[in-house]
Amino acid sequence: MNMKTAFFAEDEPLARDVLRDAIYAHPSLRLVGEAADGASALERIERLRPEVVFMDIQMPEMTGLEVLRRLDYLPQIVFTTAYDQYAVTAFELNAVDYLLKPFTQARFAAAVGRLLEGPIHERDTLGLALAAATNAPARLERILVRDRGRIFPLAVGEIEYMKSDSKYTVITARGQNFLVRIGISELEAQLDPARFVRIHRSTLVNLDFVESMRADEQSQLQIHMRDGTVLGANRDASKLLRDMAI
Repeated sequence: MNMKTAFFAEDEPLARDVLRDAIYAHPSLRLVGEAADGASALERIERLRPEVVFMDIQMPEMTGLEVLRRLDYLPQIVFTTAYDQYAVTAFELNAVDYLLKPFTQARFAAAVGRLLEGPIHERDTLGLALAAATNAPARLERILVRDRGRIFPLAVGEIEYMKSDSKYTVITARGQNFLVRIGISELEAQLDPARFVRIHRSTLVNLDFVESMRADEQSQLQIHMRDGTVLGANRDASKLLRDMAI
């Protein structure tokens, strides 16, 4: 039997358990290591030289794309992520497969089947694709969110507004709030600027859900959302919104 050495990089404990169990259970894979962040993944992959790497994209310290860019050799890659906007990028990078979390055992087995058939790709080809992917993020159409133990897709058009700190973003949609582990700047870069406007360092609004805008005593706009929420726009955003008015 053709057995391949495997490594995985994943920062979420539950997802690590799922991947670890899946790799151990597959007769064609031999797990040689794992990592919970990008920096550790880079060091261990270069030291262990696995044939196959299951790579999360959003991780602390370094993204999966950054890890691949810095490797001095190219293993076969299967991306594992909760964000389906990276699917096109994954296949542009010649990834063998792309597992959208949460995935089934059957879906994992199908990915391993492709690993056993697929060749190792050229380093130069990957480098060019990585550069293109880093400089030109794909337009986001939906995002997977968690709610009471469920994970489901949320269309970008349903998002009313977002508030964020440096690491987490609260998305308001469908009359609920969903916490996602991705910064608002990264989300903004993949959204339609004609629809989503940054009104404050930590706030992004979907104009489709704005009821009205009214100036306060400092001539800065107060954004009245359809759900009754009032959000303050800073000076630059207020000017931008005024300029957008016909």
